[in-house]
Amino acid sequence: MSLKNDILYELLNNDDYISGQALSKKFSKSRAAVWKAVKSLIHDGYDIDAVTNRGYKLTDSNNLISAQSIKAAVKSDVEVLYFPSVDSTNNCCKRLLADGKNGVFLVTADEQTAGRGRQGKSFYSPPLTGVYFSLVIRPRTTLQNAVTATTAAAVAVCKAIEKLTDKKPKIKWVNDVYLDGKKICGILTEAVTNFEDATVESVIIGIGINITTVDFPEDVPSAGSLNAKISRNGLIAEITSELLEIAQGDYNAFIAYYRSHSMVIGEKIKFIHNAKVTAATAVAIDETGGLEVELENGEHTVLRSGEISIRRF
Repeated sequence: MSLKNDILYELLNNDDYISGQALSKKFSKSRAAVWKAVKSLIHDGYDIDAVTNRGYKLTDSNNLISAQSIKAAVKSDVEVLYFPSVDSTNNCCKRLLADGKNGVFLVTADEQTAGRGRQGKSFYSPPLTGVYFSLVIRPRTTLQNAVTATTAAAVAVCKAIEKLTDKKPKIKWVNDVYLDGKKICGILTEAVTNFEDATVESVIIGIGINITTVDFPEDVPSAGSLNAKISRNGLIAEITSELLEIAQGDYNAFIAYYRSHSMVIGEKIKFIHNAKVTAATAVAIDETGGLEVELENGEHTVLRSGEISIRRF
């Protein structure tokens, strides 16, 4: 990790002031380098109290991520790993799996430097203004493939938001959560396969939610934020609990909820498949989360995740 992230990790795990001298000694850096890193953290939005002859301390006003707090609030047994900054929580999960990590676990970070979305798109993930996390589940549940896991994740996000706030989010097929016409959440699900026997060993469900993000890049004009006073730890824990409950629960109940929160059913849409744009009307969500559409010639077809992208007129 960088010195900035090293110092943040120390501040997160200490309730008292840490002197600049102690930080300098621990990381073999100059006092000037420590102060520069602290100033960078403050610039990122962290509220740090700096007191002469005492050192540095995170104030209580920071809505900070805590692995311990998340784990304590999740209703199921799940290991939680926190990193101040990662390239992508999905990528981090892949590395951990490649190193032999077992069980159900969750990786969360305050910032993603290379957050990923579907179809190679990036997901803007600045520090402190959102939640970015990935849950690794095993295929011994109803969520045995990326399609089902993606729809389940969208449901878990909406349920958690409705439980913790007065907001009423909607789902844009297949994996985006919208609020007031703006995308506030992206979901990227990836299956890790055993090539020897062609079985799915793990499913990684990556979720990113904009909570108070304001300044978005120009290439994401439809982005918005939840804009609610909410604990980031509480939101991650509630989504995780909802998702694990769906994984062990009634499939029909969750797919019914998914349908009821769709923002595209009955809408005129166009979809892209094999570089060809086709106009259609969204008719229904089928039993496996596919989108049934009616083409202009009256023919019906079902669209699947990974084959198309949907845009409303």
